[in-house]
Amino acid sequence: MTRVEASTATAENSTATESGEYQVNPRKGRPGSESAPVEVVVVTGLSGAGRGTAGKVLEDLGYYVADNLPPELIGRMVDLGRAAEPPIRKLALVMDVRNRFFTGNLAAVVEQLRAAGVRTRILFLEASDDVLIRRFGFARRRHPLQSESADGTLTAGIAAERRRLDPIKTAADVVIDTTALSIHQLHRKLEEVYGGDAATVLQLTVQSFGFKYGVPLDADMVFDLRFLPNPHWIPELRDKTGQDAPVSEYVLSRPGAQDYLGTARHLVDLTTEGYRQEGKRYMTVAVGCTGGKHRSVAIAEALGDALASPAADDDSGTELSREVVRVVHRDLGRE
Repeated sequence: MTRVEASTATAENSTATESGEYQVNPRKGRPGSESAPVEVVVVTGLSGAGRGTAGKVLEDLGYYVADNLPPELIGRMVDLGRAAEPPIRKLALVMDVRNRFFTGNLAAVVEQLRAAGVRTRILFLEASDDVLIRRFGFARRRHPLQSESADGTLTAGIAAERRRLDPIKTAADVVIDTTALSIHQLHRKLEEVYGGDAATVLQLTVQSFGFKYGVPLDADMVFDLRFLPNPHWIPELRDKTGQDAPVSEYVLSRPGAQDYLGTARHLVDLTTEGYRQEGKRYMTVAVGCTGGKHRSVAIAEALGDALASPAADDDSGTELSREVVRVVHRDLGRE
């Protein structure tokens, strides 16, 4: 749990041939970086099928996302990622039909990356014509190939794109049809395939604050500790804070404090599980008292410790992975 108070790489790492193909040099870059595993996901598919959404999901899962990167720079991008500190080990490349990447031999490009020790997978997104037409209607955008079709219609543009991308769909490692999927359902499918441990980790911030300074605008849940006796009125505790043991012990020993703390943890646990199911990965829990110095600080620290501890599966007794918890004291020191 975290608590908070108020290299240069060169082009020689990869080479491009006159035909536009490139090679990755696996032993160039930061010393020792060649041993770091690198994973590349090429995200492509039909326009309107969800490439942008997929890129955002992969970014939340820890991928460095590059949109329409010129093909001759892909190898350099991989090498720069290896040489970075810390190294970029997960790279997602979002490509559409307008990119020159699709005029070359995708299979050859993928093989070059794999030969350099880069785990490379192709994700292809598609949807039915009627759904794509409806989505373009909502977005009020032209299809990228619409103007190239004989009659200039959206239907013709979609058909032309299907023909052009058919070889890529055949070579894809993962094909997802988004016709009947909501954004949340697509999010979960992508997490199942690419998420690993990151798919279940939620970044949780427990923030203490003083009501007299205003409720945090980004709070997802707010707990009010003003029902507890205020240590401010005890002379020997007034100048201390909720991080000091005498204040913390006083606050946590007041009638109702432990019950409230347990209830707060239970409510946060219920909410975070729902957030995971909805694909949300960040949550802020605000804990307030009058000035943000005593009660809220002590309870925020205790709640942070409780949430950071492993949870046991009631059926098996095994420990379950929990949130990454960060405790922040917004108004501590303002008085």
